[in-house]
Amino acid sequence: MSVETQIHTLAVVDPSAKLGVGIKIGPFCTIGPHVELGDRSELISHVSLSGRTKIGTEAKIFPFASIGHIPQDLKFRGEESVLKIGSHCLIREGVTMNPGTEGGGLVTRIGDHSTFLANSHVAHDCHVGNHVIFSNNVMLAGHCQVGDYAILGGGAAVHQFCRIGAHAFIGGLSGVENDVIPYGIALGNRAHLAGLNMVGLKRRGFSREAIQEIRRAYRLLFAEEGTLQERIEDVASDFAADTIVSEILEFLRGSGNRSICTPRDSKEG
Repeated sequence: MSVETQIHTLAVVDPSAKLGVGIKIGPFCTIGPHVELGDRSELISHVSLSGRTKIGTEAKIFPFASIGHIPQDLKFRGEESVLKIGSHCLIREGVTMNPGTEGGGLVTRIGDHSTFLANSHVAHDCHVGNHVIFSNNVMLAGHCQVGDYAILGGGAAVHQFCRIGAHAFIGGLSGVENDVIPYGIALGNRAHLAGLNMVGLKRRGFSREAIQEIRRAYRLLFAEEGTLQERIEDVASDFAADTIVSEILEFLRGSGNRSICTPRDSKEG
């Protein structure tokens, strides 16, 4: 049985907006003409949805969130870019999310089941995965990529074009300017790699054997001997059948000209 949509009399909803069924829109919310809002989503109050923003089912958005307004990029010239947000996302007070730009593929994309706590920011052209958690005041600059299940601690700031691998953990108040490998922990200003996200691995059901293999590969990748490229080749040979280690190696190989976040006592090159 479908649930009736409820729109408060003090909300302003453009008649061209596409609203699903069972939606609740609280007072003082504004929804622009190109917005698409999925079934059973709820806007508490004072939420502003603008631009070509598409939000999946069962989103819950809290007061003073600003979603889909033009990018904070001085090169933006009004191009028809979009912001795509998946289903079951929780967006708390004061969160800001911007659409893409011509220089980044015209789309900012956020996956399903992700949580954005108060005053966190997702800039233009970012790609954020599923089951990601941004704590309060996390700042994600333009063109960043964040993998599935990554967690960013309060006040963390991520430099533009950075990649945060799947299942990674970024400590609170960290300034991240280099790519962080999947399953890694990065801490500090400027952030360094501080080991593997052991708590996350255990919580998500990785076996003891799998965790031991990841730890062994990690030690080899960031050993003192040889260059990083040589160590990648050695680990690829030793762990050819390990899909988790292969994911880390694929991430490292995809770094291009970007630097990788490494332990303080490790050589990157």
